[in-house]
Amino acid sequence: MKNLVASALILLGSSAFAQSVNDQLNDYPTIARADYVFGCMAVNGQGRDQLAKCACSIDHIATILPYERYVEAETVLSMQLAGGERMAIFRTASMTQAIVADLRRAQAEAEILCF
Repeated sequence: MKNLVASALILLGSSAFAQSVNDQLNDYPTIARADYVFGCMAVNGQGRDQLAKCACSIDHIATILPYERYVEAETVLSMQLAGGERMAIFRTASMTQAIVADLRRAQAEAEILCF
């Protein structure tokens, strides 16, 4: 009985580890991936081949940038579009520029691989 319990605990532990690795590799919510693909297709075209390329692109970006950093970069980009004196920090601060640069590098790599 002890061996059965021990085996079950080991199996559950390895399953939890596998789940956490899977969560780390796929931490982008479906809605974020879909939003990226819709935007990508709006820029690159509406065909089935563009759908595949845009999906490949966000999948590759997800392997490079954790979702939290992706959200930060998207937020900075949207704030850079806003006008006004208060938003100037999002356009000029080196920290915000570095956040966006990480996303741009990931996008460039994805474009090379997928397009």
